[in-house]
Amino acid sequence: MGNSDLRVSHLRDQAARPGHGRKTLARASQVPTGPDAVLKEETFHAMLTLERRRAERSRKPFVLMLLDGHLIHENGSHAGVVETLISAVSEATRETDLVGWHEQGKVLAIIFTELNLEGKDLITEVLRSKMLKALQHNLDHKLVSKLAITAHLFPESWDTGRSDKVADIKLYPELSEKTTRKHIPTVLKRGMDILGSGMLLLILSPLLALIALAIKLSSQGPVIFEQERLGQFGRSFKCLKFRTMYANNDPKIHREYVQNFIAGKAEKQEAGDGEPVVYKIKNDPRVTPIGKFLRKTSLDEFPQFWNVLRGDMSLVGPRPPVPYEFEVYDLWHRRRVLEVRPGVTGLWQVSGRSRTCFDDMVRLDLRYAQRWSLWLDLKILLATPRAVFTGEGAL
Repeated sequence: MGNSDLRVSHLRDQAARPGHGRKTLARASQVPTGPDAVLKEETFHAMLTLERRRAERSRKPFVLMLLDGHLIHENGSHAGVVETLISAVSEATRETDLVGWHEQGKVLAIIFTELNLEGKDLITEVLRSKMLKALQHNLDHKLVSKLAITAHLFPESWDTGRSDKVADIKLYPELSEKTTRKHIPTVLKRGMDILGSGMLLLILSPLLALIALAIKLSSQGPVIFEQERLGQFGRSFKCLKFRTMYANNDPKIHREYVQNFIAGKAEKQEAGDGEPVVYKIKNDPRVTPIGKFLRKTSLDEFPQFWNVLRGDMSLVGPRPPVPYEFEVYDLWHRRRVLEVRPGVTGLWQVSGRSRTCFDDMVRLDLRYAQRWSLWLDLKILLATPRAVFTGEGAL
């Protein structure tokens, strides 16, 4: 383990001590002795991740403020301004706030912790105004005008009815770092997605045509059902499935089921002597006879290979949620849509599916996101046909 890794580990241990870690970090980071007075980029990113975890548990918001000095750096005035900038920032921060580099030497960052919940919508403007006043008091106005100051609130606001539900990537710097570290595997994963989905669509085209014909002859309505889903970082896309329900059905049944399922109140059905319970909608009147078979065998999801070709999804990844599902997520549940692209199959699908409660499903998704590799993807893909043809736990 290198020195930087030891320092991050030490800071994490300090931060885990109630009433001690955050103040110790703040005092260590705010001594006005120049660039070394603030946390380095790697350390600050680790502390930002820990602060998000705390906020998920405590539900106390924090604000990440970024002071982007790229223009100052480009104009050659960077070196002489940094010490004064850090001194000015220390005047506008408290002992419990964390100061460090979001981008080493270019973007200074402050985490304002332990904020009052009242006036949540205005807190970012209040803090930004306070910081701007401190900077104008200590720095030349021309230099201040070159600083781009932005404030990012966590937890993020995901208002009902928004069409731009996209996560604020500035709050998740470790995700871009992980992508950089896994650049080659990520490129290979995308290549596997294109090749695999293209071949499957070609090979299965006769079966897909038969399914489409059966749907068309058995009930009125379109063959393909398009549903809004949330992809990586909360980006919206149209997820394709074979229609398994009667046309113009009421989504209220599924909405209520999803809310109960996430809250742990979904109805449990005994699957047989000694077998696990199953979480599912019982006797859903919206589903057609052919639709029940398609759902049981997961054949209704085959059009999603087109989503994989388009780049909306991957062959392997977490199941993409519908918007009204995401709206009732707990804070820690949201992480399942951040780290990796959603998939046609995944750990949940090959680990019991509807025999798994929602929290356990999210844990499986997070475990996959943290440990994914091409070998893991191959193992999941090889395990998927058995889950499809046996229909174990399928809805």
